[in-house]
Amino acid sequence: MTMRSSSSKMTIFLCCIWVLSLLYGEMISFWVPYLWTCSWPQLPSHSSKMVNETAYLGRTVKVAVLADPQLTDKTSHGLATKSLALEMIQFYTDLYMRRSFLASVLPFKPDLILFLGDYFDGGPHLSDEEWQNSLSRFKHIFNIDHNGRSSGIPVYYISGNHDIGYGGLLSRYPKVISRYEEEFGPRNHQFSVGKVEFVAVDSQTLDGPKHGSWTSKSWNFVKNISTDGILSPRVLLTHIPLYRPDWTPCGVQRSSRIINQRLTRSPNDQEIMYQDYLTEETSGLLLDMVRPALVLSGHDHDQCTVTHLTRDGHVTEHTVGTLSWQQGNLYPSFMLLSASNHAFTNITNPEDAVSTQLCFLPMQTHIYIWYLSLFVFTVLVLIIWPRAGLGCWNWQNDILGSIGRALSSMTSKVGNKEKDDDDPCEYEEIWDAEGSMHLVKKALKKPDVKHSIDSRSVGRSNVMVRPSAKKQDLESSFELKINTDVHLDDGGKILQKSDKVKRKSIILQIVRTLRLLMVIAAVNIPLYMMLLFKDWSEQ
Repeated sequence: MTMRSSSSKMTIFLCCIWVLSLLYGEMISFWVPYLWTCSWPQLPSHSSKMVNETAYLGRTVKVAVLADPQLTDKTSHGLATKSLALEMIQFYTDLYMRRSFLASVLPFKPDLILFLGDYFDGGPHLSDEEWQNSLSRFKHIFNIDHNGRSSGIPVYYISGNHDIGYGGLLSRYPKVISRYEEEFGPRNHQFSVGKVEFVAVDSQTLDGPKHGSWTSKSWNFVKNISTDGILSPRVLLTHIPLYRPDWTPCGVQRSSRIINQRLTRSPNDQEIMYQDYLTEETSGLLLDMVRPALVLSGHDHDQCTVTHLTRDGHVTEHTVGTLSWQQGNLYPSFMLLSASNHAFTNITNPEDAVSTQLCFLPMQTHIYIWYLSLFVFTVLVLIIWPRAGLGCWNWQNDILGSIGRALSSMTSKVGNKEKDDDDPCEYEEIWDAEGSMHLVKKALKKPDVKHSIDSRSVGRSNVMVRPSAKKQDLESSFELKINTDVHLDDGGKILQKSDKVKRKSIILQIVRTLRLLMVIAAVNIPLYMMLLFKDWSEQ
């Protein structure tokens, strides 16, 4: 096998690896949740009665739950609004969420989509123009039409601290409430899914001063809910998770460290400036007044499942991780929720009316690490392959042949060898395709030589030279010729190529590697660009 055919096969092999990597990283990995790892959960009350999956799904309402997309903006990394770095981060972050939504969430064909808050990163701090720009990006990512539906599916929202801020900010910038509610609806509201009632509260205002206008409005809504008769199981929706003691375990699905409570109040009016969880008092009141069968929350950016003890028994809370790979979670996720579509005459076990399944999305950071590792591997293989690949034996044979010829030409032996050394000759340098030098001995036509028996000298023209002198001169000339390109030790062995030969070999190798890289890039860059803009422009 020749060096050229070996390099060609290696280039084709690397092209195939890159094609498969790009297809998986940019497309197939987003199919995995729907095809292999996730499915609609079954309700405990129906699992024993289920005849088949179709009949079962007909008795449930399917809800896709998404949390904290938190679109990157100028407040995220301190970058200028129109800088190239910010534009690149926004593009790849938005593209990931759009792919996740189109390829991982929508194929499940949910009946309803529920967002748990934090749609923009710097929502309350954005100007009206910047806020509208972020809103346009949000609608494009999630296919929200002018009717507020996503691909024809109804969408419900709850507010987050990155959308309207906490009570301490609302008192100074009340316009953030009006522009939020104009687009996403009221901050406190309730709706029904099948026979299950969902109660959404503005958790950012619950822990403020009781006399505060925003706080009182939210608690008045909760009180009205509590006075209504509970005819259906309830699910409480709150962006900020309920209180949990420090270092409370979050379950095996959490990937980051546990975050404990951090609560900051304004020194002037005691309004909340920041908090990780609702206070213990507020959480207890919510659970007692709403009496939910399940609690869903966001804000933490990582998955967490905890159990709260109430007067009615134990209540499970699921904190859903972020949908974005740029928000500190290496394992973005979403949740599938099945809600019963049957009337409940007996609600002694309301938790049987809802069931959830957490679904993980592709690990985008790991995909980019794989691309980088594959690039380094590709470069190293293209550099090393000619010396270590299938053609390495030819190269080794050339080197051994060069050494053998040098040794045979410089080793003096009795008999015929000395006679050969006396023969007039010259040496020609021959270079192969890999930069290796070979010395080829070429015989010259012998001149007329007269021998003197008495002096034992050799005559050439009018000059008499002793054989030993001639031999010494020839060896000196030969060594001078050789040393211009190679270094010899005392035994005449070739030690290494000269700097000139090395430079030439290195340059040839760099040129060859760049040429092969261009071939691989010519195949894969168009594929990568096609996958990028196909998903970004697809409707």
